[in-house]
Amino acid sequence: MSTIKEAVDVAVPLSLAYNQWTRFEEFPKFMEGVEEVRQVDDLHNHWTTKIGGVRREFDTEIVDQQPDDRITWRSVGGGTRQRGSVRFERLDDAHTRVALTMDIEPSGVAEKGADALGVIDRRVKGDLHRFKEYVESGGEGGGWRGSVRPGDSGSPL
Repeated sequence: MSTIKEAVDVAVPLSLAYNQWTRFEEFPKFMEGVEEVRQVDDLHNHWTTKIGGVRREFDTEIVDQQPDDRITWRSVGGGTRQRGSVRFERLDDAHTRVALTMDIEPSGVAEKGADALGVIDRRVKGDLHRFKEYVESGGEGGGWRGSVRPGDSGSPL
């Protein structure tokens, strides 16, 4: 399993950065290889990706979410195994640090090769920097501000 860590400072207030990140269906606008994210309910998203010519579909489940602080998720079902957390830190009234940590276990020969060459690491870090550009350019606004505590999903961590 590979661990990817990256942080970026965005020139928007904390609540705006957080709100934009909760607009999961907007992810294809700044995440390379993500074709679609469909929010199933407050805890679950269905992803369709195409990376290196390989299309994958999988679901993620939010296991911890605190407004203006963090969102933690894991994959459930599908051939993709990942988990991660994004944290939001207020730097001042107009700037926020967005810190992402992901653990990804590639499946298949193509994904394992891409991971060994650092392609997955560079892509995830690039996505975070594209998020910076997207949110600073105005993004889409809005967002979900509910809380999710570990165990709310009904399945153990």
